[in-house]
Amino acid sequence: MANDKVVRVANGQGFWGDSLLGPLRLVDEGPLDYLTLDYLSEVTMSIMQKLKSRDPNAGYATDFVQLLARILPKLKAKGIKVVANAGGVNGPACLAAIKKVAQELGVKGLKVAIVEGDDIYGDVDRLTAGGEAFTNMDTGAVFATVRERLTSANVYIGAKPIAEALDRGADIVVAGRITDPSLALGPLIHEFGWSMDDWDRLACGTVAGHIMECGAQCTGGNYTRWREVPDFAHIGYPVAEVQADGSFVVTKHEGTGGLVTVETVTSQLLYEMGDPHRYLGPDVTVDFTTVQIEQAGKDRVRISGVRGSAPTDTYKVSMTYADGYKIASGIVVTGPDAVERAQLCADIVFERLAMHGAPVAPENRFVEIFGTNVCYKGIVPTPENPGEVLLRIGARGPDRKKLDILGREMAPLVTSGPPGLTGFAAGRARATEVFGYWPALMDKTKVSPRVTVEEV
Repeated sequence: MANDKVVRVANGQGFWGDSLLGPLRLVDEGPLDYLTLDYLSEVTMSIMQKLKSRDPNAGYATDFVQLLARILPKLKAKGIKVVANAGGVNGPACLAAIKKVAQELGVKGLKVAIVEGDDIYGDVDRLTAGGEAFTNMDTGAVFATVRERLTSANVYIGAKPIAEALDRGADIVVAGRITDPSLALGPLIHEFGWSMDDWDRLACGTVAGHIMECGAQCTGGNYTRWREVPDFAHIGYPVAEVQADGSFVVTKHEGTGGLVTVETVTSQLLYEMGDPHRYLGPDVTVDFTTVQIEQAGKDRVRISGVRGSAPTDTYKVSMTYADGYKIASGIVVTGPDAVERAQLCADIVFERLAMHGAPVAPENRFVEIFGTNVCYKGIVPTPENPGEVLLRIGARGPDRKKLDILGREMAPLVTSGPPGLTGFAAGRARATEVFGYWPALMDKTKVSPRVTVEEV
C-alpha cells in the first residue's frame, strides 16, 4: 500500500533580522507540521561569540525568543513543532530564555532540545595538535596566519541530531551552526524514518531545505520579474509539502502575497550551488542536475527525481578572524556641478585626515558617488550633470580611533567646504570591526554532536 502521508514544513526566517510577519502568518493562516527558522550566517557567529564573551547569558538569536513569546501558545494548540538554528554559540542560554517565556505564558508540557557540538572555538588548539590543519579551502593559506586573531570556529553539522531530538519527543529543537537545509531534512528523516544511507531521499530533503532556506526569496522576493509579483507587503513564506518518496511541492499559504512558479523556485535553487553535480552536504552529496521541476497549479511547484550519493568524510568549518576596522559616512550634494563638488568633498576629508596624523592609503579609501551609476558603471550610461548625488566615503585600517576621525570630519564640510551640502543629520559615523572569513575542512570523526532534551 502506498504511503500517502504528507509532511508540511515551512521556513519563516531567512536570516537574523528577517521580518517576524513571515512566521506569524505561517502559524496563523494554514496547515503546518514544522516551522523552521534560519538565523545564522558566517559573520553572525563572530558577533554572537563576542556577545557571549561580554555576557555569559548572550550569544544566541534573541529574535527567536521574542517570536516564541508571540506564538508559543498557538504552536502548542496546533501541534506545530519548531526547528531553529537560534542557539548560535550558546544553546543553554537560549534554552533558559525559552523556559522563562513558557513560564510567563503559562505554557506547560513542552519538550525543548538543544543540539551542541558544532562550536569548536575552544578546541582549536587541541584539534590542531591532533593533526587538523584548517588550511583555507579557498586560498590554500596556512591557518597560523590568522590563529591569534580567531573570533569564531563552527562546524557545519547535519540533520541527524535534529532527527534524534525529534525522535526523543522534542517540540522545539534549537541548534547552532548546522547546515541550512538540515533544518528541513531533520524533520523529514524523523517523520518518514529515512535511513542515513538512503541517498536519494536525503538529497530530496536537502533540496527542499535549500529552496526554503532564504525564506521569501523563493516565493517572489528578490525576483528579477518583480512586476509579476503581487502584494509584496503581504508576501507568503514557503511551505514544502513532502511525501515519503522525497518528492515535494513548494507552495505558500492561500491568500498571501508573492508568487510560486518554476522561475521563482529555480532562482533560489541556483543560490550558492557551486558544482551542480556535487552539492556537498554533511549527510549527502546532491546532484542538482537530476532535479525535475514543474508547475503543479497556481503557486504550486513540484520537485522530484533528485539523486544523491554518499557524503565526504569531512565537515566544513566556518571560521572568522579579526581583520581591522572600517568606517563609512555619507552626505548629499545638490545643485549644478554636484559630481565635481562631491569629489572635492572626498578629497578634502582624506586630506584633513592626514592633517590629523591619520592618513589613509589610497588602496584603503572608498569613494562612491551615487547618482552616477556607481553600481553599473560602464554598463548603463552615466548622467552628464545630475542635480543631486549622494557621496559615500569609506576607509579601513587597523586603528579604530584614527578611522573615527573620518566621521568627525563630515559635518564640518557644510560650513568649510563647497556649497549645496545636506543630509548630514543622521549622526556621526563610527568605525566598526571587520571580520575575515576562513573556510576549512576537518575530519568528521573528531566532531561529536550532542542532544539534550528538557521539559519546560
